[in-house]
Amino acid sequence: MDSYRPPIGTLVEDLDTPCLLVDLDAFEHNMELVAQTFRDTDCKMRQHAKNIKSPALAHMQIRAGGTVGGVCAAKVSEAEVMVNGGVHDVLITSQVTARDKIARICDLSKRADVKVAIDDARNLRDISTVAQGHDATVGVVIEVNTSMGRAGIRRVEQGVELASLAAGLPGIAFKGVMSHQTLESMPDRETRLIEGRRYIQMCLDVKDAIEAAGIPVEIVSSGESWTYDVAPDIPGVTEVEGGTYALMSRPYKYLEEFEIAAKVLATVISTPRPGVAIGDVGSRALGLSRDLLPSLEGVPGVNVDSLQEEHIVLRSVGDMPLKVGEQFLLESGQQDIMVNRWDRFIAVRGGVVETVWDIPARGCHH
Repeated sequence: MDSYRPPIGTLVEDLDTPCLLVDLDAFEHNMELVAQTFRDTDCKMRQHAKNIKSPALAHMQIRAGGTVGGVCAAKVSEAEVMVNGGVHDVLITSQVTARDKIARICDLSKRADVKVAIDDARNLRDISTVAQGHDATVGVVIEVNTSMGRAGIRRVEQGVELASLAAGLPGIAFKGVMSHQTLESMPDRETRLIEGRRYIQMCLDVKDAIEAAGIPVEIVSSGESWTYDVAPDIPGVTEVEGGTYALMSRPYKYLEEFEIAAKVLATVISTPRPGVAIGDVGSRALGLSRDLLPSLEGVPGVNVDSLQEEHIVLRSVGDMPLKVGEQFLLESGQQDIMVNRWDRFIAVRGGVVETVWDIPARGCHH
């Protein structure tokens, strides 16, 4: 969001606000939890770069363990940042149809193991044509629609047809299938287990049909943060596309074993009337996704009333405990949108700045 870079050793109370903090103890706890969960499983984590937007953070999870040694990326530009940052296994989870972007994937494929999601025969043929022109081979995975209702094939037969086409096209390496699911509200583990298995089985059904047609399936990438502990117990799933778990956000607090690591530090700049305080951070820094407002950490009885571009309105039950000049911490309502608003993470431990990480994939829309 700006060029602010505090010196190492700065106390949190001396930081200029607003700023995006990462609690290192919480972040390292989340990485180690994933490393332990996937340490002895055939299924591994493929961390989603759209949530962290930094190769530095991706490498920390890869070093901690439990991963495929690579990441997901939502966009080609995001994949470029990851490969340029030394991450050499990237799955682009969105369909890419523009020929200039396909050409960029071809260039990346000469430097790294790059795969892209497909759900359309014409798009697949275009990737083959461009790949031949660049003397490249591009890996593809077939996306299966489960609960999102947007991209992805709708019928098992479509998957077999696409896999058969991919297996015979020059410049194409058919790798497997993928899916991504959402779950509303704050489910308990039993609900996650039941719904996760139901959705993931839809992806496995396509995998089984493709293999029955005599085409090998190397990758079944099906899962996300809310099925991180479900997918490893389902035979056939090779990787989980988890993203939110690393930094966490308020709507995912039902995953109580993870800790919220990313928080925005802000300061009260006005208390214009009883029960109301104004903070120096707004939607330009926090993002605004539907009704997913942030929440305050450690200030009972104070809630976020509204967000404007440059400021936040806080409202209390009874007297406002926050005074002008006091700092407060906000937990994100949607973490990946928030991270995309900032140039860097300020990593703190014990109330002191320990390091600063740039966020080079912020704003990667192409």
